[in-house]
This record gives sequence, structure tokens and C-alpha cells, in this order.
Amino acid sequence: MNPLHWSYRTTFLAGFVICAGLLGFALYAQYVWAMIPCPLCIFQRIGFMVMGLFFLAGAIHAPKGGGRWIYTAGVLLGAAWGIAVAGRHLWIQSLPADEVPSCGGDLGYLMSAFPFAKVLKLVFTGSGECAKVEPILGLPMPAWTLLWFIALGIWAVLVTRRRSV
Repeated sequence: MNPLHWSYRTTFLAGFVICAGLLGFALYAQYVWAMIPCPLCIFQRIGFMVMGLFFLAGAIHAPKGGGRWIYTAGVLLGAAWGIAVAGRHLWIQSLPADEVPSCGGDLGYLMSAFPFAKVLKLVFTGSGECAKVEPILGLPMPAWTLLWFIALGIWAVLVTRRRSV
């Protein structure tokens, strides 16, 4: 079965399944491999959740014509968020050890202690735990997520641009 010939509904459902699988892998890495997620990792998960919800909504609704762009815009919003967070995460991981920001509180503490705008600023400033590199198949986790955000964003646009099947 050629994915280029799948219906809009099937391709958006596949996008949802991929997002769910990536989130499942993140939980596996957290609870089985003991890779404790830093705040930027959590924010990348949020990007996949947003994308997954729009993929699922698009698969369920399966609108015709221009209505498809609404769901694609939601997917692209999640992808843009994820690309920004993963890019920042990779940048922090590339810093020399003496330039890495000091470790901060975990996301739960930050959310309870500060307003959301301050939390965003603190998270994107980075912290020591975000600089830890644990490669999977030779690449750090944020590099993999960056690739998936880009690939899924392109997938959504290509599916939406193509004529109805």
C-alpha cells in the first residue's frame, strides 16, 4: 500500500499514530531507561500532543477542500513550537561546559511558583539538566524530535495540498 495513495483520513490517522508512538517512546525512555525529562523535553512533548490532536481531529472530520487547511495549520503550529523548542535544546546542548546555565527547578515547581510567562522565560533560558546529552542511535533526543517535527509538518502540508482521494 503506497502512502502517496492513502486518503486524507488515513494519512492524518497515520500522523496521529506516529505522534502517539513518539510520545509512547518518550514515556518508555523516561520510565524504563530512567531518562528524566528536562523542561524543554516536556515542552517538546507538548508539541507532539498538539500535532497529534490536530491529526486526530482531521482524521475524524476529514473535511473537503479548504477546510483541511485548518487542521494542517494546527499541525504546523505544533510543529513550529516543537522546532523552536528542539532547536533551543540542541543549542543548549552544544554549549561548552563552562557556559551551560546552572540547574533550575523542575517544571512542576516552576509552574506552581511563577506565572506562565515567567516559566516560559526560565525554561527557554535553559538549565543544566537540559545540556545533558544522552544519544539514541548516535543522535541526542532533541535532534530526533526536530527531525520528526519537520517530517510530520511536511507530511501534513503534502497531504493537504494533494487532491481529494
